[in-house]
Amino acid sequence: MGGWLRRWKGHVNNVLYNRYAETGRIEWVLNYARYIDRANAGRWNDLMSPKGDGLILRKITTEFKFLMGSRQPMKYPDHITVYHKLATQPQPGGDAFPFEVVILSELHQRIAARVSEDCVLYDYRLGKKTSFKPFTTEVLQETWRLQQEAKRVNSERVEGLLDRVRKLETESWDREGAVEDMGSAGR
Repeated sequence: MGGWLRRWKGHVNNVLYNRYAETGRIEWVLNYARYIDRANAGRWNDLMSPKGDGLILRKITTEFKFLMGSRQPMKYPDHITVYHKLATQPQPGGDAFPFEVVILSELHQRIAARVSEDCVLYDYRLGKKTSFKPFTTEVLQETWRLQQEAKRVNSERVEGLLDRVRKLETESWDREGAVEDMGSAGR
């Protein structure tokens, strides 16, 4: 994605963030075909084309984190990473793919934008929305389960780190007679 940054010779135009999110979403879906559900690879690939059922964007909201005046805007040379996750648990018979997206600036080592995408399955043959097929529901429910498990595991890790910090604080600062070393400022 670095090539898109080069084209603007500096400042990254805000419309490109939506393009980054779209490219990330396409890769997210195509990865099911490549790595996760190879038995239905053709069907996953077809979701990215107007052949039958397709995944189309209904709504996108972008919250830019590089605010003018307060921080440097994202500009070339920078590289980005785009992460998608399901925003809600997929249900059988559902038709919506709500995603939460973060776009990370590798140069600044922080979030450049947060994006909410609302996508729907659209039947191009009939010209209207359609519902999930069983193959998508099963795989997306497993993805949701894995997301929730990762959230639980990582929340426990964070809680463990916070407990260790509290213990260090208690052992060093909260003990009787503890005095803060102010360095040369305290002299």
